[in-house]
Amino acid sequence: MSTPFFHPGAESPDGVLHRIFGFRSFRPNQEQIVRALMDGRDVFAVMPTGGGKSLCYQLPAVLMPGVALVVSPLISLMKDQVDGARSNGIRAAVLNSSLEFAEQSAVLRSLQSGELDLLYVAPERFALDHFRDILRGCRISMAVIDEAHCISEWGHDFRPDYLALSSIPEILPGIPVAAFTATATERVQHDIAWKLRLRDPFVLRASFDRPNLTYEVRFKEPGEVQLVSILKEFAGQPGIIYRTSRKSVNDTAAMLQKRGFRALPYHAGLDDRERHDNQDAFIRDEVDLIVATVAFGMGIDKSNVRFVIHADLPKSIESYYQETGRAGRDGEAARCILLFSQADIPKVRFFIDAMTDEAERQRALDSLSKVVSFASSTACRRRTLLDYFGETYPRDNCASCDVCLGLHELTDCTREAQMLLSAIVRTDSRFGAAHLIDILVGSKNQKIKDFGHDRLKVYGIGKEHDKKFWRRLIDDLLARKAIGRSEGLYPMLYLIESGARILRGEERVELVRIREKKGKSATTKRGGLDALSDAEKQLFEQLRTLRKRLADEQGVPPYVVFSDKTLVELSILKPSTRDEMLTVSGIGEVKLERYAEPFLRVIGEFVGG
Repeated sequence: MSTPFFHPGAESPDGVLHRIFGFRSFRPNQEQIVRALMDGRDVFAVMPTGGGKSLCYQLPAVLMPGVALVVSPLISLMKDQVDGARSNGIRAAVLNSSLEFAEQSAVLRSLQSGELDLLYVAPERFALDHFRDILRGCRISMAVIDEAHCISEWGHDFRPDYLALSSIPEILPGIPVAAFTATATERVQHDIAWKLRLRDPFVLRASFDRPNLTYEVRFKEPGEVQLVSILKEFAGQPGIIYRTSRKSVNDTAAMLQKRGFRALPYHAGLDDRERHDNQDAFIRDEVDLIVATVAFGMGIDKSNVRFVIHADLPKSIESYYQETGRAGRDGEAARCILLFSQADIPKVRFFIDAMTDEAERQRALDSLSKVVSFASSTACRRRTLLDYFGETYPRDNCASCDVCLGLHELTDCTREAQMLLSAIVRTDSRFGAAHLIDILVGSKNQKIKDFGHDRLKVYGIGKEHDKKFWRRLIDDLLARKAIGRSEGLYPMLYLIESGARILRGEERVELVRIREKKGKSATTKRGGLDALSDAEKQLFEQLRTLRKRLADEQGVPPYVVFSDKTLVELSILKPSTRDEMLTVSGIGEVKLERYAEPFLRVIGEFVGG
């Protein structure tokens, strides 16, 4: 096996970037990683989801002699990336347990005969002596570890199978090893480098900022109305809704189906076939919405997800960042909405309290605390996220989060807070939120009468506000630690010192409320589809229909044919020749040869009609 090299007389990286991938220039950081690998250096790169990570190793894999091994954690992700690479004319294959024995044998023969540029493999392969022996006899250009945080027990998604990858430098000495991850704290970064035995790696920590994403936190309202109202803002665009439990996934998906939305559930409790079919339907644009637990997403390469909704609290900032990162991978504008209520915290605590490992339990509590702080804060969401990953946001206003867009307003609610705190005191801190709210709004239910609470001075004193307002105020007082909530099946509210100061008039309470939005959501950035005229949108829909038909014929997801970004450019530029079409981002020579005729025909008919 030879040491990898790049022959000076070979095609340049810029030439391959244009010819194969259809891009005129590298995205930030891509070129440095490409050149480091072609110089034979190990690489450690932290790049956000949607940052163009796959090009960093696919491009040098084309230029360097031998086969690039890409270790990927999920079967569906491998297949999609192989489909994408092949659509650009790259010789790529996948080797995992989804293949029949004959198919695996054929892939191994292609590997041994040097007929591949890229081979995607599952991490558990490296624990097999037979596979290691085969690799030792092949010309391997580099080894790429995708989702590298999975090798670290300090990471948020540790996978024991990844530990076998520490043997790569021993099996394949002298080749560059590249570790890629979308999220890694400094501690996880050092752990990855140590376990993979990276040798003086080129280290790149790209900015964690995803400028095309808009972040928004809304107070979570009970029932179906809020979620349905949000989804109507997106009118058939693809999106992901995350829920905590399998039951809530099933219930939400069923509710949306009844209301006419094209939605499917996804969680680990579904059988393999249904889970695969539902994911496939989403990837292939056959449904608009996937309602899922966190089991969904790591293997998704769908580039045109326009929104991600967290209908329950995420378990950590890392999880939130990675899950929201599945929106807008094509670089077009996308939105991330978190529905937050303090009432969700005990649900998360229930699972944390069940942990037997004290250190693990403490880490989970710390992660939960940071998520709650993020959701409760009125500081710029982007700044808070970047600060978590050790990055300083350079501007005072990001102009793309609910806080910076001015969607919040502060209202003095000191008087209402004193009403609530007085109700807690007058009922001896023996009741929960629902009963206290019933007292304040003057409910006539039997429980109120049985306890004689209809005779309290505070009974009905807050009826000018609805129950939703009082629930929000309780959440706010819990967040500012003015009141506490007892543990157990029937948690009771009680005052703590800050609450006592509010009751005495020594502290004010200002409640953050969402301003009424008029017309189209103020949080939607203009760009992509929103930037198209009505006529251009008509053409875009015709091109999208054509893309879906071609993708179905080839058995690949639509975005493998062309991304939404490419369709938007085609709709605006309306090329009439192959040369003009080649100037559109995302169209290289192979895709031009494959798709020019049908797309130019549809564009020509639209312009001529």
